[in-house]
Amino acid sequence: MSKNSKPLFALVAISALSVAASPAFAKGCIRGAVAGGVAGHYAHHHAISGAMAGCVAGHYYYKHKASVAKQAPPARR
Repeated sequence: MSKNSKPLFALVAISALSVAASPAFAKGCIRGAVAGGVAGHYAHHHAISGAMAGCVAGHYYYKHKASVAKQAPPARR
């Protein structure tokens, strides 16, 4: 890691941990960040920006999934 990327990484890590409001949203951020980081690493060494974008996308996905589940009628057994 270069000198300039260490503060950016710390900022991303702190913001990713503080954004998560519930376990479902944290799971989405963590899963998205891992996938985005790996994809960004292979896309010309953009792992940090890939992790940030993956966290946002994962957070949105699980937030949307929770709202759809909340609106859906309960399943009959």
